[in-house]
Amino acid sequence: MDDRYGTDVLAAGWRDAGRRATPEIEAERDLVVEVAADGYCGAVVGLQPGLVELEDRHGRRRLFPLGGGFLIDGAAVALVAPRPKAPVGPARTASGSFAAPQARARVARASRILVEGKHDAELVEKVWGDDLRAEGVVVEFLQGVDLLDTVLRDDPPSAGRRYGVLVDHLVPGSKETRLAEAVSRGPHGRFVRIVGHPHVDVWQCVTPRALGIARWPDVPRGIDWKTGVSRALGWPAETPVDLARNWQRILGAVTSYRDLDPALLGRVEELIDFVTQDAPAAGAP
Repeated sequence: MDDRYGTDVLAAGWRDAGRRATPEIEAERDLVVEVAADGYCGAVVGLQPGLVELEDRHGRRRLFPLGGGFLIDGAAVALVAPRPKAPVGPARTASGSFAAPQARARVARASRILVEGKHDAELVEKVWGDDLRAEGVVVEFLQGVDLLDTVLRDDPPSAGRRYGVLVDHLVPGSKETRLAEAVSRGPHGRFVRIVGHPHVDVWQCVTPRALGIARWPDVPRGIDWKTGVSRALGWPAETPVDLARNWQRILGAVTSYRDLDPALLGRVEELIDFVTQDAPAAGAP
């Protein structure tokens, strides 16, 4: 008859002899688990250092420590952070482009992509940053599309210095649309491309699905849009710091182009193509 305790109590691991080890399961996105302590059941929607975020069927989210204390189909498991996986095929950037192996950033071009504000610049950098560095394209923000005329006057565009401009709320009759039409008819129109998305603010370019909400709230006229949205979602909105934190929460939900409205995707790709056109040879039309 076997002695499951062994004969040497001083041997390493004697306390665990005969115990069944709890299997470790990688906390992959959408994995459904139950919390043994209180019966909370949810799908994995995110990870933080040492923590896993679960979302239940009502859209409510909670954070739990990684490790033991979870159940899958009634069996005890320990959740661990997913281990890095070897790429199966060519790696892709967050924008969906094939990543060049061991690519080095190019020297910056004279051409630029201009966006209205800091949030626009951060979103473009997060999704298209690898592509922009590979092409040597710098993104700058204007702090308002009204300052575009000043940029064009102080640093006029040319065949070797193109400007691609991304603006919010580019819809018929808007101030942005009238400005775009005026620039395209002006002396610099050939070397400036102004495109945009239909949303009031770049926040709306992040899909509601990425944030775990059904839709972006409607904000009545006369109320600052970011403030109104934050309050409708139950987020702090009393100070600029509150709004900055809310934006970081939104930006943190973006992992790739799949988390963005297609109305933005095509426009940014169009600007990258425009500003990376080679300048014509001397004497060319």
